[in-house]
Parts: sequence; structure tokens; C-alpha cells
Amino acid sequence: MLGPESDGAFNYAGWTGSENSFGGQLMSTARYGVLALLASTALLSSCATDTTAPSAMAQGSAISASASAPANVDNFMLVDAGLEAHELYRLSDAPAVVIVTQANGDAAIRAAAPALKALAASYGAKGVEFRLLNSSLKDRREAILAEAGKVGFELPILMDVNQLVGEGLGVTRSAEAFVINPKTWQVVYRGPVAGVGPALDALAAGQPIPASTAALTGAPIAFPERGAGAKLTYVKDVAPILEAKCVACHQEGGIGPFAMTNYEMVKGFSPMIREVIRTDRMPPYNADPHVGKFSDDKNLSPAEIKTLVHWIEAGAPRGEGTDPLGAVKHVAAEWPLGKPDMVIDIPAFKVPASGIVDYQRPAIANTLTEGKWIRATTVKPGDRQSVHHVLTGWMSEMPANGQSSETRWKGSVGGYAVGAESNIYASNVGSYLPPGGAIGFQMHYTPYGKEAVDNSKIGVYFYDKPPELMMRSVVVIDPTITIAANSGRHKEVAYVEFPNDALLYSAFPHAHYRAYANDLWLQTPDGKKTLLLSMPRYDFNWQRAYTFEKPVKIPAGSRIIANYVYDNSKRNPANPDPTIKVTWGEQSHEEMLFTQLSFRWLDETAAKQVDSDARFAPTRLMGMMDDNLDGKLQKAEAKGQLGSMIATYFDRIDTSKDGALDKAELAAAQALLPGRRRGSAEASNAPARPTGGR
Repeated sequence: MLGPESDGAFNYAGWTGSENSFGGQLMSTARYGVLALLASTALLSSCATDTTAPSAMAQGSAISASASAPANVDNFMLVDAGLEAHELYRLSDAPAVVIVTQANGDAAIRAAAPALKALAASYGAKGVEFRLLNSSLKDRREAILAEAGKVGFELPILMDVNQLVGEGLGVTRSAEAFVINPKTWQVVYRGPVAGVGPALDALAAGQPIPASTAALTGAPIAFPERGAGAKLTYVKDVAPILEAKCVACHQEGGIGPFAMTNYEMVKGFSPMIREVIRTDRMPPYNADPHVGKFSDDKNLSPAEIKTLVHWIEAGAPRGEGTDPLGAVKHVAAEWPLGKPDMVIDIPAFKVPASGIVDYQRPAIANTLTEGKWIRATTVKPGDRQSVHHVLTGWMSEMPANGQSSETRWKGSVGGYAVGAESNIYASNVGSYLPPGGAIGFQMHYTPYGKEAVDNSKIGVYFYDKPPELMMRSVVVIDPTITIAANSGRHKEVAYVEFPNDALLYSAFPHAHYRAYANDLWLQTPDGKKTLLLSMPRYDFNWQRAYTFEKPVKIPAGSRIIANYVYDNSKRNPANPDPTIKVTWGEQSHEEMLFTQLSFRWLDETAAKQVDSDARFAPTRLMGMMDDNLDGKLQKAEAKGQLGSMIATYFDRIDTSKDGALDKAELAAAQALLPGRRRGSAEASNAPARPTGGR
């Protein structure tokens, strides 16, 4: 389910905007702008070859192993035990990458821990990257974290839960070191940790790298499915997975870059399929499987991942029998939910071939003569390559200039971003669309080198009778973010505080090019924190709502906390310019911290509605700016344009003279802001909310 929207005007920090659902819809405000959701795919370029340093592997190592190391190491992405993602080829600028295998309880790797720490300190200062790799089937994340704490491992421990990386490296034991030359991605040394230092010195000097003659003493690591691809076939094993998990996008008229029409097509793309699975770019569902359960989970299961990769590595054999994909013609439906009850035509727009296109904000008259409750919406982009995102809002009257204004929106009529699907509300939950007035749009277009005309449409589906429950939205947001130039792991945090009991249905994280990772926590009034959602690798190309398998109960007084990590370094292949400071902004080369939450107040029904915005208003500013989460605002936390306004009057607002602003002081100051007064006046002139949908 993609979460529905609030029905009323949204006001945060004293400025009035609109609270929309966008797969949960995305909120926008006139002052800070709304999202820019890009749909381009960032591809890593290949590295130049360098054969100046002969390797021990090439010359013949004295190590005896049942599995040989590869001549080159293919790219991969793994998550460490601390839930941070690591992609090998992003380390292409390092002089070397050292990977050391680890298994819990192994005496050899425990004994090597001090030496590894010293190596990482000495050679890490020279830019060498060190990682531990756990491919053990018996070790789980919690146990790995406990082992790291007990032994004193400070290096990231990558969790190779599907064993694909360990298989590819030819791993046989714990405490086995691999030195990789990023210029060629060759393994130039394989052996005990004791040989890593000499190997790195030789590599740096361009000298032959000494081969190890010492025996490996670490605990054996079993790889029971190594070589399993020989038994797999397309007809029997692979096609059923593709039909169930991939064809919905990879079909004629679908959003995938190619259609999986038959065996020949799939085999032709099989190297790409292997790469995007190993780097976790496909399927485009970025919630980490170690955290939470989601009703809309699009991930492949571990068994499916291994089946596809092993089959490709075995040469992609067809097998006997009819081609399952070739036997059925798969064509994407014009409207995946069936014929809509109402189709809204968004005014056409000519997208130029290049440049930055300002947000387009057309408006049209709402043709409904009686109010309806929306149960679902589908946006059909007219020109899929240029349509970056679509946001909508109902307005009580058509603006005189024919242009939409988000400050006047009172509810959403659907939304879209690449990767998002139809917005389908939970059973017996809906959003009210009043009769008459106007429907406004916020259109973000991205030129792609060719002039195009967009004629997007929205299909709207109504309930036959009014639902009983009301879905709401609120956004965890921080418009004060500031990211320094050349910073690889910049962190920001924000939260919203729930004053009443609620149920959380979904979360829609959003940021721009420099976002690296994000997560979402529930902190209850007793101080207990629960991790709800973890995205170790944020992918700007695929943005969506993550719907919890079971709605999460939020006790009154709880916080929902969003942490974001940004990569404003040259290692981020999507980074437009790592040399500049980045602040909040609506264009994709600027940045955002924005997580939309779809929830329901437990004391609210469609017939008995509450003022949702007013409930959040007293603590909205605090949640945006309270970086240390202590419930008070220090002057140092007053950042950005918003912070500078507060900092100017900080001492006057601080009536207690304790050097910090508490909730009451900040709320009192917030009520005096001009936007707050304007929002209150506008809300008083808004049409009455429907009762029971009539």
C-alpha cells in the first residue's frame, strides 16, 4: 500500500503548505519547495588496467586451497553488521583494498585482531581500505556485533549472507587475507594476515608481490552451494522466478529497460542481471531484510538470489521444455488497477532538451459535482524519461492566474515518482475529494537530451460508500541541513513527536543525489528505541513507500526519528560536485531530509475528524532542529535560514535564561511568526470537512 494523505492544510514551523500522500504522497511548501525525485540510473565506469605490480596469485602462491581465487574481483555490495552498505568499486581511488575473512569464535582471526588493527591504522593513513568478510552460515548479525565487541574488531564486518562474495573469492577459511589492486581489480595477494604488510609495500613500490608459503590455520568455512549452478536450468528454475518477481516491470510497455520475452533475451542480459543482483541494485527495494517486515516487500529471497546468480555463473543453460516466458505474451496494462472512475488530464508541457526546468504548477477545474472518497490513484506519465515526479492538491477555487499554489492545497489526488506504483489505500481507509474547486499540480521535469512533450494522466478510483477510517500524513523534515564539501559520511537527524496514540502504516524516505543511507526509529516515552526501517544504501533512482506488514503502534509522547547519511565525496558516482557546500533545496543538485509517514490517529474516524496539523504544531520546529535529541534547542543547533531567524531573537525567546529553548518557549515564538498567523487565517476560511463523506 502507498500511504494516503491528510485531508487538511498542513502547517509546519508556522508556514502553511499542504500535507499530501505520495505513495505516501510527498508534502510540499511554498517556502521550502517539494521533492525532486530523479529517475536516472547511475552506472559505474570501468577502471583502467595496470599490470605494473606482478601478483603472488599470478606467480603461484604456496597456499593449497580447494577453491581458487579469481583473476579479477567482480563488483559487489554488502551490508556490514552495523547496517552500512559497502560497494567494492566505489573504492577505486584507494591504493589497495584488503579483505580478511572472519568467523565467530575462530581462534586464528581473534589472534590476528591486534595485527589487523595496527595494519589498518598504518596503511589506512595511506588510503588503503580494510574490510572483514563474514561468509559463515551460522553467524547472524547480532552474534557478529557481539563478537566484534568481545574481540575488539573496529573494521566493518561485511555480512555475506548469500555467500556469493565468498564463493567468488574462493574463500575456504577464516583469517584468510586478500589484497586487491583497484587499478585492475586483481587479487595480488592471498594468504595469512602476516603477509598483508609486505604485499602492500610491494604493491605501492610496483615490485613483485611475495607469495605466501605459510599454511592457513583459520576455521574452515563451508560453502555447500558452491558449484550448484550446474544443476540449474532456465526452464525449470529461473523462468518461474523471473515471471514472479521481474516481468511486471520487464515486459512490453513496462518501466524496465528491456522485456524478458524469452530465454534468448534473458540469456543475453544475464551478465547485467548478475551484476545488478550482486550490487543490490535490483530489485529496486532498498529496505534491509535484517530489519522489519513489509507487506510490499519486492526483494528476492536468498534462495532466489543464489539460484539466479549460480545459473548465470554456470553459463545460463536453457534446459528442456517449453519456454515459460516465450509461451505467454506479457504486456503492461494501460491502467494496472483497471478502468478508472475518473481520468485527470494534466496540461501538456514541452520539455526542453537540456537545462534545469523550474517546477511547473498548472491548475485545472475539478469536474466533480459531488464529493467522493478516493480509494486508489494511478499516475500514467506521458513521457516517462522526463517526468521526475508529480504532486497534486485540491484547492477550494481556481486561482485567478491559473497557476497552482501548494499553500492552498487541502488534499491530494495522487502522485508519482519513478519506482513508485499505484497509490492504494488500506481497506476501509480513504481520502476525501470535495466537489468543484480546482486541482493543482506540481510537475518536475528532467531534460534528457531530446525535446519531448509530456501529456501525463491520473486515474482516480472511488469508494462506492464512504470508508470508516481516515489516513493522515506527517513529514519528518529538516530544512536546515548543511553538508560540507568533500565530506564522505555527513549525518543529519530530525524527528516528529506524536502527542496522541497512533498507528504507523508506511514511511517514504526522500533525499537527493548525495544521500547515502537512512533509517527510521521509534522512541517511546520510556526512552526505548526500536529500529523500524533501515536503508543501508539509499538509491535516488528508486523511491517508494515502505509499508509495514503490521501497522506499528505509536504511544502518545513517542518520537519517530529519521537519520540520514550523505556522501558529498568524489566516491559518490551520482554527486554533481563534491567541492561545494550543499544545503536544503528543491532541485536535485541541492539536498533534502524528508521522510513522509502515513498513519492513523486511534481516536479519529472519517465521521469524527480531528485537527491533525494542530496536534503536531507545538513541537514541529523542535523536531527539525534538535540535533542532539535532548528536547531543547541550543543556539548552535539553529542552522540555515530558519535557524538564523531564531538565532537573531534567541535570547529574547529564552525566557527562562537557561541558554536553551524548551518546547514551550519555541512554540510561543513560533506562534508569532508571520506565516503562522497567515496559516491560521487561511485555515479558518477553509471549507468544512465532510462528515461521513457526504
